[in-house]
Amino acid sequence: MRSRNNLNATDDKARFHKIMMLIEEAARSPLAAWESFYVVVGSSGAALTGLQFVGIAIIAESKRGSTLREISAFGTPTIVHFCGVLLMSALVSAPWHGLSSLALALGACGVAGVIYGLITVKRARQQTGYRPVFEDWLWHAALPIFGYTVLAISAALLPGHPQETLFAIGAIALLLLFIGIHNAWDAVTYITLGPGSQKPKHKR
Repeated sequence: MRSRNNLNATDDKARFHKIMMLIEEAARSPLAAWESFYVVVGSSGAALTGLQFVGIAIIAESKRGSTLREISAFGTPTIVHFCGVLLMSALVSAPWHGLSSLALALGACGVAGVIYGLITVKRARQQTGYRPVFEDWLWHAALPIFGYTVLAISAALLPGHPQETLFAIGAIALLLLFIGIHNAWDAVTYITLGPGSQKPKHKR
């Protein structure tokens, strides 16, 4: 009788362990479908971060030197956006045991991004080497702050609505990637061609 009770207790523990594994797998399964997407997006963010350093080198060697305030306002945020995409990809690809921890990490990234976006606006106003126009405020301030805000909101909704919010989070990763590409190209062409070649409605 005692051995039968021990056997039943062992079976119960095995069933409990199996149930917990199924619960963890169910929580993980929405993320598994996005693995290839974030491999591509994260790799792109990492590669473009390296290219941005090349752009900074071009600026350093150009006849028209940029001040530290200009680079802080228009150059550094591009690196931050690329690294943000890389960080998001790493977080979503990590072996989380549930969505709550991932939501907390992504939410922290969103809040930090919003704060940094406001700091970027302040730096853009303080620098005197270039006068930003509407396109600058759109790509360097409005869109990034919007993206990080949506990221923070999506992270809060992730545990309860994983399918929908993962699409929103993926869209924000692409948005930040395209913002970084646009701003990096904008800065390089401005430095290469000079301010006299820009159209009145465009920045660089």
